[in-house]
Amino acid sequence: MLAIGVDVGGTSVRAGVVDGQGAVLDTARVGTPQDEVALEDAIAGVVEELRNRHEVSAVGLAVAAFVRPDRRSVMFAPHLAWRQAPVADRIAKRVGLPVTLEHDANAATVAEHRFGAARGAQVVTLVAIGTGIGAGLLLDGRIFRGAHGVAPELGHLCVVPGGRACPCGKYGCWERYCSGTALAATAIELLARHPGRSTVLTREIADDPGSVTGRRVAGAARDGDPVAQLAMAELARWLGEGLALVADVYDPEVIVIGGGVSESAPLFLDEAREHYAHAVTGAGHRPLARIRTAQLGDEAAFVGAATLAREKSTTPVD
Repeated sequence: MLAIGVDVGGTSVRAGVVDGQGAVLDTARVGTPQDEVALEDAIAGVVEELRNRHEVSAVGLAVAAFVRPDRRSVMFAPHLAWRQAPVADRIAKRVGLPVTLEHDANAATVAEHRFGAARGAQVVTLVAIGTGIGAGLLLDGRIFRGAHGVAPELGHLCVVPGGRACPCGKYGCWERYCSGTALAATAIELLARHPGRSTVLTREIADDPGSVTGRRVAGAARDGDPVAQLAMAELARWLGEGLALVADVYDPEVIVIGGGVSESAPLFLDEAREHYAHAVTGAGHRPLARIRTAQLGDEAAFVGAATLAREKSTTPVD
């Protein structure tokens, strides 16, 4: 049976037709509207576009939002228009198919567990490093959502008390030191501390300070820029330190590193593993989690959402 997964992000709505083996057969994409009604129009539109080409049984929505435990409503979405909105029921009414709602990192964790880097593991943590940090947690093979559906917000663990301000309202959150946004901020701080050491980044910040992005810092590091390489080393340190905290609490079998920053994993992941191995409690006297990069890339969220929707639609009701 085929299902449609829809990844509803802050900049685009991406949908895919997914089969029972996790293969993506067809895709559609539109920009993300800022208005609530227009957003739901866009979701219904990509679903209808794909339904015209494939026979599907259900729809799964992956959203960067706080989702109620019954997976029918969005409580809050920082980059989307929904507030206390019965999204699943409204979309189901629009498209005439069963609709399941899921946090995007949870959906990606399911996809990597079923078809990717965490296949077969029973305790899995996914850390999606992009603009910020999203996270998913699998305990004994099942997604852990917490009592109110918002766990685990690992990106907002405090790693530097009184540190960099975070949009969440706190200071020193992990994602302020380990993300694409953090990578750019670190590079700018290092340029101020080490004037004259950089080449590529110095020229860019002179032309336009806002042009220094995490992606550009990673590219400069590949080209041998010394300040960019220092910034990547800082990212590796904070990734390792944060993963040690996660391992102290959850003791995962596999940690999957996803998100856009994971595309630059060769620049930082081996060093991050070393920091993790030294920082974890009981270092040298306990098994360590296997740290792997995600295999499904930016399709993971809608593959996982489609998988969950298909399974829910085929589960008998007592």
